[in-house]
Amino acid sequence: GRLIGQWLSDRLGQPVVIENRLGAGSNAATDEVAHAPPDGYTLLMASAAVFTNASLYSNLGFDFVHDIAPVGSVARTAFVIAANPSFPAKTIPDLIAYAKANPGRITIGSAGIGTLTHVSGELLKMMTGITMVHVPYRGEPPALADLIGGQIQLDIVSLPAVSEFIKSGKVIALAVTTARRSDFLPDVPAVSEFLPGYDASGWAGIGAPKGTPAEIVDRLNTEVNAGLVDPKLKAQFAALGADTVPSTPVEYGKVIATEIAKWGKVIRAANIKVE
Repeated sequence: GRLIGQWLSDRLGQPVVIENRLGAGSNAATDEVAHAPPDGYTLLMASAAVFTNASLYSNLGFDFVHDIAPVGSVARTAFVIAANPSFPAKTIPDLIAYAKANPGRITIGSAGIGTLTHVSGELLKMMTGITMVHVPYRGEPPALADLIGGQIQLDIVSLPAVSEFIKSGKVIALAVTTARRSDFLPDVPAVSEFLPGYDASGWAGIGAPKGTPAEIVDRLNTEVNAGLVDPKLKAQFAALGADTVPSTPVEYGKVIATEIAKWGKVIRAANIKVE
């Protein structure tokens, strides 16, 4: 958000202020933007949480697809299926075989119930028929600490958070969750190389209140896309383990609708509830 905000500020000639609105898994921020004046002055930096929240919460004061106008995608990040070095399986095929031989004995952490790291694990279980014990944490740092300490065997974690631990050998990367390998970890295979069709990506994109004039949306989209192909800005995103993904508003809207439907099926099948 800060990277693209500074770019927009320079391009538009006026300050872009980043306001962190914490609460309810990003729903507080989304609700504020959904009910803001549609004048182009209030925007949402949407995370992948919007893909799961639609199915996790029944009392939202907004419908993301209906109330947020897509401006454009910004970046896509991979998650990593990481293992403690003592875990016997070092590849996804080995993990599947070990899990089938030891049903319900593998512990796998996530950043919390209903997070994309959680449902990514559920998707893996659904596609392979294996069972693992999910251990939710309050964010990635405590899950990683327990993975390194051996309290859990596996963890699905964002690439930027785990990359240094992979390089130091404190954890082993079994695979990345995106449809293709990450340029950040080119030697680590993608899950899809063993399970065709598996894809779990963290997306960041920009939305505006529904009813924002098309000319404003198009202007913002043009400026955002210019930044996403700028070599310096691309390098800054790459340093965070993220790939920039320029798109049209329509293309980003299709991503949102597809991902909400996809993860809704996983959430319902796994009967995931948030407290």
